[in-house]
Parts: sequence; C-alpha cells; structure tokens
Amino acid sequence: MAQFKTHTAERAFAFLKVNERQPKPRTKGVTEIRGPYYTPMGKHYLQDILETMGAYVDTLKFAGGSFSLMPRQIVKELIDICHAYNVRVSTGGFIEYVLTQGIEAVGRYIQECKELSFDIVEISSGFITVPTEDLVRLVEKVQKAGLIAKPEVGIQFGSGGASAVAELEAEGTRDPEWAILQAKRFLEAGAHMIMIESEGITENVKMWRTDVVARIINALGLEKVMFEAADPDVFSWYIKNYGPEVNLFVDHSQIVQLESLRSGIWGTKSLWGRVLTYRS
Repeated sequence: MAQFKTHTAERAFAFLKVNERQPKPRTKGVTEIRGPYYTPMGKHYLQDILETMGAYVDTLKFAGGSFSLMPRQIVKELIDICHAYNVRVSTGGFIEYVLTQGIEAVGRYIQECKELSFDIVEISSGFITVPTEDLVRLVEKVQKAGLIAKPEVGIQFGSGGASAVAELEAEGTRDPEWAILQAKRFLEAGAHMIMIESEGITENVKMWRTDVVARIINALGLEKVMFEAADPDVFSWYIKNYGPEVNLFVDHSQIVQLESLRSGIWGTKSLWGRVLTYRS
C-alpha cells in the first residue's frame, strides 16, 4: 500500500469560517471522484484538479477499466500524482470483467494493481451473478495482498453500464435486505468500506428509493458506506438529509460544487446557509 506524501497549502480567505473537515485520511465526509471514463484524463489535467481542490479529494477512481487501455507508464504517473496530494487510487469495479477470464487472471490483476501502486480494489458484480462467499474470498484475497478491498453492493441487477430505465425495470430489483446482509459479510471479512450502487435507488428510476438509503444507513452506519451520487440533485439530497459528512462518489467535474455544499459556503435555495457542523 502506498505511503502518502504530505501536500498542504493555506486556504485563500482563511479568515472566513467554513465547516471544519476531518484531516486526511478521513473516515467520514470522504469524497471519491471519477477519473478517466466520460473524458480522458492526462497528468496535466489531473494536476490542475488536485492543485486547486486536492485537499477535498480522498480517492480517485478509474472507471470502466479505463486503465487497461492506457500506457502502463501513464497509469503509474497518474497514480503517483494522486499520492503526492494524499489521494488514494481505486480500480473501480473492473474485477467483474476480470472474473470472466478465470482464476489466474484474477491473481495477475491483483498483482498488477499492487505493482502499479493502486490502493483500493473495488469488488463489483453488477453484471454477473457470483455467490456471496466467493466475493468474500475475493475481499480476503485483496486484503492479503496488502490492498484495500472495497466491495460494491446494490439492489439493481445490470447496474454500472448506464442502461436505460426500461431495461433495468425489466430486470427487476433485489430485496434491500439482501444487499445489507451481503454488505455485513464483506465488512466482517475486513472490507474497508461499502460502495452503494446508485442504479435502482437514485439513478435510472422513476422515483428515488430513499427508503433503501435509510435502511442501509440504519443497518451499516454512515461511516461504513459510500453512496454513488454523480448528479448534483442527488449529492445535494444526501447532504441535506444526512449532513456534510456523508461519504459520496461524484464525477471529478463536480468536486467544487460538492465541496461548496460540504463547507457551507454556497448552495441551492434549500441548502444555502443551512449546512453546518458543530465542534466543541
């Protein structure tokens, strides 16, 4: 696992009070941003993001296996830039594709992640059906390799590929209790945190399943889950209902807007001036 460097700078207009944030490595109010997927991301682009907003980014997540299309040296350079700003790097949920290529490929994948200095291996199964105990063994294998296992759970089969609402409705959804029980097994096996897939809850649905969010938080606690919220209306709702210290995954283009809400300096009509923390 990478040893992070320290990169701090005094905030401009530091005399103005903002909501206090836990220092890195944070256990609450964690922000994960999407890396290359919808747009390419080179080292200069990434450097710009982290030079300006790196203090508020905890993890950069590659998406859709984008790293497997890039030169190996460039992937390593991007990861090294993240580490210079105390930002962890996640594989995203690519392992379900690797699983289709057999046990040997999984072992080589985890080893390559370690050699490239990834910190987190996300373990997803949105498009495939895998027994929970097999996924638990994957969590243990990742942890044994010295990496952080971050399983993804959700209620929607076929999630993760921006499928149309009608397609996902035809697939149906799982009982939320099933997802909660699966998440508990992963945490018992040593998983660092659980990623909650948004599809079926706040994405590609006609009505948000806010009841599912409440059941997940009630069962697992706020610090042990991260919600995918790649839409301003969604992450605003999470902050409005669960406070600025809810863990969220957003697109990298949304980091400024999200942190403005967390810090309490700006917001929409329903949130402006209403997001507060108390430290005694």
